Parts: sequence; structure tokens; C-alpha cells
Amino acid sequence: MNIEIERKFIVKPDKWKPNVEGVFYRQNYLSITDQSVVRVRIKGTEATLTVKSSGTGLTREEYQYEISVKDAENLLHLCPHKSIEKTRYKIDDQGHRWDVDEFRGKNEGLLMAEVELKSETEEVILPEWIGVEVTGDPRYYNAALIQNSFQSWGNKKE
Repeated sequence: MNIEIERKFIVKPDKWKPNVEGVFYRQNYLSITDQSVVRVRIKGTEATLTVKSSGTGLTREEYQYEISVKDAENLLHLCPHKSIEKTRYKIDDQGHRWDVDEFRGKNEGLLMAEVELKSETEEVILPEWIGVEVTGDPRYYNAALIQNSFQSWGNKKE
């Protein structure tokens, strides 16, 4: 079984200054159910099809398969919503790899970081640019953001 264990955080925009080049991502969902999501993602010149179990905890099942960019483009046209677009920065800090996503379009203004862990109890030293933890808050899952964009939240923003 493939397991993903991760924590999610809001990034403090006033403290965030990327020192690496980001990669443009475009992704969408072929299926979103109570049990799972099926995601199509194009990142740079690579593409994947991913199935993730649903849930709001740290741990979820994840199965990811490389596909051609052409197939991914075709699959994106089958998705019912407009794709999420973001730039992802990969940052190494204190022994952990952080994925920092700077969202575009209807999710513009959202700056979020994820860190993958080996276990749910693994300690993580948080960089100074990390803000509020949103692990377990379903609003911050990409599958939720595609249906209810960050900009539509109004005063509910963290």
C-alpha cells in the first residue's frame, strides 16, 4: 500500500522569499467522491494520474502513475471544473523537503506549504515563513479548492 503522510500550513507572505525557481503546475480532478479523488496533473514537462483516498487526517493512501503530457491534456478536458494553476517551489530546510504552492487564478492569494513525513509522530522544525497549520481542514485540499475557490471564501480566509 502506498501511503502519504503530510502536514499543511499557510505561508506567511511577508516572510516568504523563494531562493529557487518554481515549476508551473496545472491539475484537475476526474472524480471527487467521499472515498477518493482521481487527479490529473501536468508539472513542467511531466504528467501524472493520481488516486488518493479521502480523509482529513495526516495519512492517506496514494497511487501515482506517470502518463504522457498529451494524455494528461486530453484528460483535463474531461474534468468538470476549471483547472487549478500554481507555481510549486521545492525547499529543503532542517532535514525536510517542503513543497510551497503559490496559487493562481481563483485561488490567487493562497500561499500554502506541505511537508511529507515518515510517520505521523515525526518532529518537524518549522521555518520562519510557516504560519497557521491547516492539516485536516478540508477547505485547503486542492480537490476542495477546485470546487470552492479561495477567493470565494470572503471573510473566512485564515
